[in-house]
Amino acid sequence: MKQNQLEPLWTKSFIMLMIGNLFVFMSFQMLIPTLPPYIKSIGASGLEIGLVTSLFSIGAVLSRPFIGYMLEYKKRKALVIIGVVFLLAITMIYPLSQVVVIFLLFRFVHGLAWGWSTTVNGTAASDVVPNSRLGEGMGYYGLSITIGMIIAPSLGIYVFQVTSFTNLIYISGALGLVAIGLLATVRYHTPEAVKNTRREDLKFSYFGSLVEKSSWYPAFITIMTTFGYGSIVTFIVIFGEERGIDQIFLFYLFNAIMASLSRPVAGKWFDQKGPFGLVLTCLSLTFIGMWVLSFAHSNLLIAVAGVLFGVGFGSLIPTLQSWTLSKTPANRRGVANGMFFSSIDLGIGLGGLVFGILAQFVELGTLFQISSMFLIVAIALTIIEARKEKGRVSHHQPVSSS
Repeated sequence: MKQNQLEPLWTKSFIMLMIGNLFVFMSFQMLIPTLPPYIKSIGASGLEIGLVTSLFSIGAVLSRPFIGYMLEYKKRKALVIIGVVFLLAITMIYPLSQVVVIFLLFRFVHGLAWGWSTTVNGTAASDVVPNSRLGEGMGYYGLSITIGMIIAPSLGIYVFQVTSFTNLIYISGALGLVAIGLLATVRYHTPEAVKNTRREDLKFSYFGSLVEKSSWYPAFITIMTTFGYGSIVTFIVIFGEERGIDQIFLFYLFNAIMASLSRPVAGKWFDQKGPFGLVLTCLSLTFIGMWVLSFAHSNLLIAVAGVLFGVGFGSLIPTLQSWTLSKTPANRRGVANGMFFSSIDLGIGLGGLVFGILAQFVELGTLFQISSMFLIVAIALTIIEARKEKGRVSHHQPVSSS
């Protein structure tokens, strides 16, 4: 039974979709570290600077159920192009916002666009990838997200410091235009179940399009994992300054290198053996990485933590996405992708908020150790599900195919 073993993964459509998504993330992630200092320069208070992230996350989470519902009956191409054009438009109007309230309104709308685009693009990728190579394919697709998230913030900071916010927007806009051009060349695959569904056949339920019941469990594990990771995202730079570590970028550099090297191995492991052993390995490596980071007073330990995070967390997120999608019917993958990305936003957003409050009372190394406990919760949840799955398999022997 080897006919599915060599289904083609590296089609022109998959390559263009992956590179196009890289440019979407590059365009967007350039702005992440530069919007807070920009809004501060036009007179924002500390609370208003905090709202830059909060309002964006709220917008992204709010929009995803609607786009997940649309993905149950609409073809992919128009939805992908609308999403990236929407992102480009809101990016280009940022320099017009010299009033803080207007800027925050733009930020909320940007969140709506981001929720739309990430959900649609991820679903389009899962449709293009053969089911027999879902873990491997989504691992490579996730690499376009990781590389964008690691390279673009540094590039954005450099442009912002050397030139101006307006020039930063122009460069971000140019990357967005390239993304539109690449994504327009893709031959999208719409599942037959979606083609055969009409809008009138579906009843929209906000909760029903927010949560996909068949795959909520890996999404919940994603929330626990990213909640713990929220402390790192929020405080790693400040942690480096407090400890006198001058090469904090080594964490991101080794993270990116090891994530890139480990993704293909992790993807094939998922396809051959399923999610449980892989998720437990990745969670354990991330947990160890957080403790190494918490004790770091040197560039060497920062680099070691980056290696552990790259292999662990770098492989964990696409594995959790593949696990979520593998449990989901093809026509509900849009909803499942929306739920998955919202889980990341909720986890990191809530983690940053909770650990931001806690950081007033404990040293940052201790904070990382406390936040690592949420990875232990994620490990326990994975073990529980693995045992349930083993029980289900032993009680329900496979039925011969007809």
